[in-house]
Amino acid sequence: MKRLIGLVIILLLMVSGCSKAASTKSEKQSDGAKKLKIVTTFYPIYYFAQKVAGNSANVELLIPNGVEPHDWDPTTKDMMKIQDADVFIYNSHYFETWTEKVLKSIDASKLKVVEASDGIELMDALEAGEEADHDHSEHSSSKDPHVWLSPVLAQQEVDTIAKALGEVDPNNKDQYEKNAADLNSQLAKLDREFKENIDQAKNKEFVTQHAAFGYLAKQYGLTQIPIAGLSPDVEPTLGKLAELTDLTKKKNIKIIYFEELTSSKVADTLAKEIGAETAVLNPLEGLTKEEQKQGLDYIGVMKKNLETLKLSIK
Repeated sequence: MKRLIGLVIILLLMVSGCSKAASTKSEKQSDGAKKLKIVTTFYPIYYFAQKVAGNSANVELLIPNGVEPHDWDPTTKDMMKIQDADVFIYNSHYFETWTEKVLKSIDASKLKVVEASDGIELMDALEAGEEADHDHSEHSSSKDPHVWLSPVLAQQEVDTIAKALGEVDPNNKDQYEKNAADLNSQLAKLDREFKENIDQAKNKEFVTQHAAFGYLAKQYGLTQIPIAGLSPDVEPTLGKLAELTDLTKKKNIKIIYFEELTSSKVADTLAKEIGAETAVLNPLEGLTKEEQKQGLDYIGVMKKNLETLKLSIK
């Protein structure tokens, strides 16, 4: 019996050892090279990086899904994650306003830092619908950073990410480029779907709680009428709300769009004032638990946004 127990223990140790070896190996590529460790800030950047990296790198999301990223700030643990990474990818210093401070606080000498919107001409805040007289928050911005909501500009972010990964990991450069091309093919198809559905529309105005859709509006000839500015937590003044009430009544607006990661109180108030309904238009700053349960990703949510926009774009 003792010998039998001893054999069982030996077998268990062998299985455990094999399991640990497999776990260690999973962190490496098939040729034994260590996989890149990539840290991304919030959902769209995580999605783009994950698709480009494929199986050649490990991609981590810093800001959890379901958390509104405009006012998120990194903890010491988050800063260590960034420092320990090979590549750190964020959207824009106009969105992740904490990046400059963090990168000065850590040892970033061996870190490849990628600003995914680099090379994209950003719109001024006022052009995007920002109200200079009421948005004085710490996180207010002089530029609109919401470029990922244009399927066309999203392709530029994907290319920027692929180029950076190829520079850090030249052995997998061809794979990154192929993965980027595959994703951009899907984004180009998404762009065509938006264009085909919006081109013939007579009404091209929509009212949204948060001025996140300036690039999408510009891409397809739409007019975004935002209740608040680029920061969704900044509420309009009573004067601004009264203005919007008059404007939306004159334009016979029937839908007021809001987003799920922030309070819909202001959108609800305006909708009640003018006898309109509310609907979700998702700025894709993080997936909700329900969207995750449904298996939705960037493409899926953008398609839902198109269907929702069609309620008012007719």
